[in-house]
Amino acid sequence: MAAAWTPALPDGDAPIYERLVEALRADVASGALSAGTRLPPQRDLAHRLGLGLGTVTRAYVEAEKAGLVSAHVGRGSFVNAPGAIGAPRRREGPINLSQNVALNWPAARVIGETMQRLRRRPDLADHLDYSPAAGLERHRRAAAAWLARSAGFETADWTRLACCAGAQQGLALAFGAVARPGDAVLCEASTFNGIKALAAHAGYRLKGVAMDDEGLRPDALEAAVAATGARVVAVLPTLQNPTGRIMSLARREAIAAVARRLDLILIEDDIYGAYAPGAPPPLAMLAPERTFHVSGVSKTLAPGLRAGFVIAPSDAALERILETMRAIAFAPPGFGMLIAGQWIEDGTADTILAEIREETAARAALAKSILGSAIAGPAVPTAPHLWLPMSELEAERLAGRALRGGAEVTPPAAPIVEPGQVTGVRLALGAAADRTELEEGLRIVAAALADVDERARPVI
Repeated sequence: MAAAWTPALPDGDAPIYERLVEALRADVASGALSAGTRLPPQRDLAHRLGLGLGTVTRAYVEAEKAGLVSAHVGRGSFVNAPGAIGAPRRREGPINLSQNVALNWPAARVIGETMQRLRRRPDLADHLDYSPAAGLERHRRAAAAWLARSAGFETADWTRLACCAGAQQGLALAFGAVARPGDAVLCEASTFNGIKALAAHAGYRLKGVAMDDEGLRPDALEAAVAATGARVVAVLPTLQNPTGRIMSLARREAIAAVARRLDLILIEDDIYGAYAPGAPPPLAMLAPERTFHVSGVSKTLAPGLRAGFVIAPSDAALERILETMRAIAFAPPGFGMLIAGQWIEDGTADTILAEIREETAARAALAKSILGSAIAGPAVPTAPHLWLPMSELEAERLAGRALRGGAEVTPPAAPIVEPGQVTGVRLALGAAADRTELEEGLRIVAAALADVDERARPVI
């Protein structure tokens, strides 16, 4: 039976259909409308509220888009459980353990309300204009505040921060400020595939540096500089991608000391810093005069929120970044940072991050329970990606068997810069729709791993 739901429309200047959706959202959140409740027919509700049928129909459509209700032809519209609002749907094809993306349902649950708040901001229309090349001051201040409280970058200076369209663009801007085609650039022996793609596109000669359990080795870095003449080093000190390793404070200080002695420029990718609360301070705090610090929110708030930041080590370096920005995009996009900045300022970002950390920890624990000692680490319980060390041949076999079984892992060759040094399989935990799907994928990997181990045994 349909509920005799007669909502009280909130006051405001928003269109009536939007206020009706907000009344529905509030009643679902408060429990006044429980999961599974059938909403009244649109014509009946329009009559009771004295509204046009088109207005109510529009509200029901928008409510379904927001995940508040599910509509069934011939049966009506039914209230979804609060926990299901914004929940991702399973995609067709293999279970995705290959893409390192943030869980998007915490952000999806609040994006509708956020858009309602944004439309009432007096500066909303300002975002239709070109922003300054570094971004709006309010956005830059918000970004610096976020780096300070989410990733321990307590001295982040907004005056040397430039906003950009995601951390990948931030890396491109930083490299473009200090390297030219043909230059040697150093990085970890296995690194983020985006750095490899950037080097290939820009014509840099990428050289991998040996690693240990803490990441980049200072002695190997010094030797690589002597061998290549490189002056630029890309490094991921926290939850290194793909291995998930974290540099200790002593190791970071040693890398900073080598950089000073050899006059190196460090490009620090700290996109996963927010997943490791309590990690040592970023390299940009230890060697601020020579470190470009790159981060963003796509890995911690929502993948489609293309809001990144790069902090330059000097005013001159910032100006080189802005010259590149003006050349390739004229100005950073304003609306991604508008949403991110709103969330940072009102505390929503902290809530989303806390939910993502909690769910990521549960997923990492699930992976550990299924794969056990095959996993190296993880360095922290909230690691969004896990590393299974093995030879290149074993990794390719595992990836192939897993894919045939219905689970896709990160291609083993994707992160490798120096073959034969750091090899294995990376498992990304965030793309699976839920833990049930993740568990299914992990068990496929476990079965594939057992088969690879069996094939590796010598037969006489």
